[in-house]
Amino acid sequence: MAKVIIFGVADFASLALFYLRHDSPHEVAGLSVHEAYLPASREFEGLPVTAFEHVEETYSPSEYLFFAPMSHRKMNRLRESVYLQIKEKGYRLISYVSSRATVFPGTEVGDNCFILEDNTIQPYTKIGNDIVLWSGNHIGHHSVIKDHVLFTSHVVLSGHCVVEPYSFFGVNATIRDGVRIAEGSLIAMAAAVTRDTEPWGVYKGSPAKKADVLSRDLDF
Repeated sequence: MAKVIIFGVADFASLALFYLRHDSPHEVAGLSVHEAYLPASREFEGLPVTAFEHVEETYSPSEYLFFAPMSHRKMNRLRESVYLQIKEKGYRLISYVSSRATVFPGTEVGDNCFILEDNTIQPYTKIGNDIVLWSGNHIGHHSVIKDHVLFTSHVVLSGHCVVEPYSFFGVNATIRDGVRIAEGSLIAMAAAVTRDTEPWGVYKGSPAKKADVLSRDLDF
């Protein structure tokens, strides 16, 4: 049983704590956030919370692993920043893949991935690092999801697609087979994408059309 530190004290951390306790071989030893966000009690759901700036003084990287299943803020770049800071301290990061997800033998899954129940990940897919797949998505065969991406729920990514880093998919979005989702694409709720996207584009509607705004400029 590996001992794990979870980064965060909000909803994602609470859910990660629940899933790791009930559906993983890991033991959660505590949580950590940057010093400015420490709760007054220095506790979260009965576990100690340590300032990230000094976390290695309490939890040695040789003895503990980390998990940072954070939200999509700043098009996943905030989560990427924490992910890299954890690595710089010498920690390895775990991934959580629900026992209720369908994942076939040979599927590649990177580190710091949070893959919840009812995801179907078809054969010959590759899942990068620092990926969040919320509940109930379909990831089609021979598709590749690169680093720092978040899917909400009930997204259909058809076969032979490529998803570049920092992309976001809203609930019920649908992606046609063979499409390349460019870096930083924001695919809105219920959008139907039938052709390749452009970097940092925002796509809405069915069929999806590019909005006159860039995703990296949004407070999202």
